[in-house]
Amino acid sequence: MDKLTGRKKELETLKSLLNSNKSEFIAVYGRRRVGKTFLIRSAFNQQFTFQVTALANATLSQQLTNFHVALQKVYPAIEYSTSTDWFSAFQQLIAYIEGKKEERKIIFFDELPWFDTQASGFIQALEHFWNSWASARNDIILIVCGSAASWMISKLINNKGGLYNRVTKRIKLAPFSLYECELFLQSKNTVLDRYQIIQLYMAFGGIPFYWDEVMPGKSAAQNINEICFSENGLLRNEFPNLFRSLFNNYQKHEAVINALTQKAKGLTREEIINSTGLPNAGSTTKILTELEESGFIRKYTPFGKKSRNSLYQLNDFYSLFYQRFIKNSLSVEQDNWLTFIDSPKYRIWSGYAFEQVCLYHLPQIKQALGISGVQTSVSAWRSKSKTEGAQIDLVIDRRDQVINLCEMKYSINPFTIDNKYAEELRNKTGVFKSETNTRKSVFLTMITTFGLKTNSYSTGLVQNDLKMDILFASL
Repeated sequence: MDKLTGRKKELETLKSLLNSNKSEFIAVYGRRRVGKTFLIRSAFNQQFTFQVTALANATLSQQLTNFHVALQKVYPAIEYSTSTDWFSAFQQLIAYIEGKKEERKIIFFDELPWFDTQASGFIQALEHFWNSWASARNDIILIVCGSAASWMISKLINNKGGLYNRVTKRIKLAPFSLYECELFLQSKNTVLDRYQIIQLYMAFGGIPFYWDEVMPGKSAAQNINEICFSENGLLRNEFPNLFRSLFNNYQKHEAVINALTQKAKGLTREEIINSTGLPNAGSTTKILTELEESGFIRKYTPFGKKSRNSLYQLNDFYSLFYQRFIKNSLSVEQDNWLTFIDSPKYRIWSGYAFEQVCLYHLPQIKQALGISGVQTSVSAWRSKSKTEGAQIDLVIDRRDQVINLCEMKYSINPFTIDNKYAEELRNKTGVFKSETNTRKSVFLTMITTFGLKTNSYSTGLVQNDLKMDILFASL
């Protein structure tokens, strides 16, 4: 089995269960391909008392047969009959586990939401299994895992019925950080500098399964071309498969993603409804919540605004890249990606994608600024004036009476502030102070790939000059 990269905190949480003096019920969730199953198997070295993986798009009968096969595999000495309902299936599992002598019995249900087919009674049987048997013991570790994050939260973690407050620990597994991606490449003897690692990250984010496709000896551009544009590339058709596997009526979720692709700053709920034709109802709110919980979009409130003015923004790197470049490309064309580089379309995308990389690494930015221990709120800001047109995509409002206005710039060389851009920065800062009436000190912070080229315009204007290396910090 391959060695696990990163995930130190998650590993510590899982391994601590072995020393617990009570039964534990842990839920692990996160988007598809993020490495949930691999984490769990690595933590316990695949030493499970019982494990089963649900079937996608299967009937109740198929799921029960699958469960029966898994139970028969670990306990061939007894001929079990296939259960016709989940209550009976769990009773068979109880009978098997009660005969085991391990100090801690580890039970692993993978892709748990798929078990919950319509009118199957699965949740009720799981409730009874935990409440009437497992929780009364002190030797059970029940681990459940699922990619449908909204199901995991609404049906399990925030369950209002028999499973209310029963989950003893939960892990939301996030995509790799840049630091973890760098470690992962090193474990595969793949040598790429940090500028190229960021290029890969901008194309498909921190999903370990995608990074496993990166080939040694090829540049970032060559890898992107092969993985995303070649006829047999893993990410050539991943986008539609991704949403089909996670959501019922996935076309509506895709419609939201398509709408958000067109507006970098994001859209309000009302604007999303107008753009997609979705109803102004709870069903649309549910779709937005599902996309947010699954890590495809983020909801944020602009600086100085009320929560009713919140915006939804696409923050899944691969989804954005797919919509901008892969979706309408032809697989028969050679070197698709290489033809995009240095085009206006590429420059617009790379600037926005780099901003998203920075937003995803806010803890690293705070550490570089020396404010890890300072309470902050993070937002974006847009001027109310139509003539000024000033906007700042990252505002760090600090409790120590300082506000960092962050400008993020992606370039292949040290970034140069010329007279025109210096005037634009001074205008942004001035308009921000004027419109917000802030009494706090305002620091202009530049986050660039290779830092600023020192000149008369940067000196005295920029308080913090951060390079891309700070984004690779281990926290």
